[in-house]
Amino acid sequence: MARISLTPRRSLLFRAVEWYSKRAYGKVIDPARALAHNPRVLWSDLRFEQSLAKWKELDSDLKALAVMAAAASIGCSWCMDFGHWESRQRGMDVRKLRDVPVWRESDVYTPLERDVMEYAEAMTANPPEVGDESAARLLSALGEAAFVELTAMVAVENLRSRMNAALGLTSQGFKDHCDIPAGEGTPAR
Repeated sequence: MARISLTPRRSLLFRAVEWYSKRAYGKVIDPARALAHNPRVLWSDLRFEQSLAKWKELDSDLKALAVMAAAASIGCSWCMDFGHWESRQRGMDVRKLRDVPVWRESDVYTPLERDVMEYAEAMTANPPEVGDESAARLLSALGEAAFVELTAMVAVENLRSRMNAALGLTSQGFKDHCDIPAGEGTPAR
């Protein structure tokens, strides 16, 4: 249960966010509802997220795995739910999304994907536990621009996940709407 009301004052900004959120995601996302209690925080978050969407140096699947590994480390069910849905919308393999919390035991990831998730977890630890060898492998595989973007995205996800977890935001059921139920066309995986 959220620790803050998810029914903020319906300011002009929040009404615009409601409209966009319903159009883009099918419902108003709870982080927007929570942040709308402080319009300056909401506005800053919106501008920041718009800026992040323009970052394109890092492969989108690697970025998604890094973000979800950080969210899983923190325990943000809202971020895991939304991240799964968002990545499925882009066509990412459902097995890779499903196995993020247990990536070390899964056989669906490439060595680079494993390095990315290990790095995300190491950055998320408190204090961070990033090793020189891990960073060097990623820097060599990705190049400097993508490595910087990876590092920034993990830091951003730490902000998102820690804020959502602290506000008590939990899954909104996005993941439930990703896959075709068994018996309706393609078998569920």
